[in-house]
Amino acid sequence: MRSAIEGERSELLRRNSSATRSLSIRGTAPPDVNDEQEDLTDAISQLRVTRSTEGLDESDIDPDPFVQFGAWMRDALDARLRMPNEMTLATADRQGRPVARIVLLKGVDEGGFTFFTNYESRKGKHLADNPHAALVFYWAELERQVDVTGRVERVSFEESEAYWHTRPPASRRAAWASRQSEVIQNRAELEQRVREVEKRWPDDEDIPIPPYWGGFRLIPETIEFWQGRPNRLHDRLIYKRVARGGLGRTAEQAGMGWLIERLSP
Repeated sequence: MRSAIEGERSELLRRNSSATRSLSIRGTAPPDVNDEQEDLTDAISQLRVTRSTEGLDESDIDPDPFVQFGAWMRDALDARLRMPNEMTLATADRQGRPVARIVLLKGVDEGGFTFFTNYESRKGKHLADNPHAALVFYWAELERQVDVTGRVERVSFEESEAYWHTRPPASRRAAWASRQSEVIQNRAELEQRVREVEKRWPDDEDIPIPPYWGGFRLIPETIEFWQGRPNRLHDRLIYKRVARGGLGRTAEQAGMGWLIERLSP
């Protein structure tokens, strides 16, 4: 009897050991997957680039950051970079949880940096709840970066409408068809909405601006210009808006000035 019990106990232990071993194996990624991940990590960690010797000196920059930005943007255009007006827009919700995405710069002057989007999108809702945002331009071929921080406000309806009518008809229809950032079942649902919009406005000239679509302008508080240099000793010059009293849309109108400081790389 005791022998039978001990035999059953041994069999049970064997099965439990086998099950535990099976679970352990199933919970571990195959060796080849782990090897690929390690190889990728090693490859990323070993990436190196030799920066140019061209520097950014205080004596060479314009005292107005918008003039300086314009000069750098012209350099990017002259270099025929692909979409040099692409910029990363970082926003955050009420809890401070950030999200970043690429948008297109559509205008810049002393009032700020302008882009257009769906006001009911995730970024639109973020900016309604938390108007603080950041922009980053990165031109790898020129080894240059521009970081902008500030507050965001909506542009006027007239400004949004004027830009709306410069957009291609297909893009205008897409703005009506897409409920940006909402979950949809599949691609077919989106394409069906486009067909419905095409039936509603068959004439390109008749497509109106949606009530939920328009522009934002980021009014900068800081603008940092970064120039890559050898050995990670990059040049960083930051413009900080300094109040001198008064109110107005532009720095000059508001009696605002710009303080330029060098940051350690």
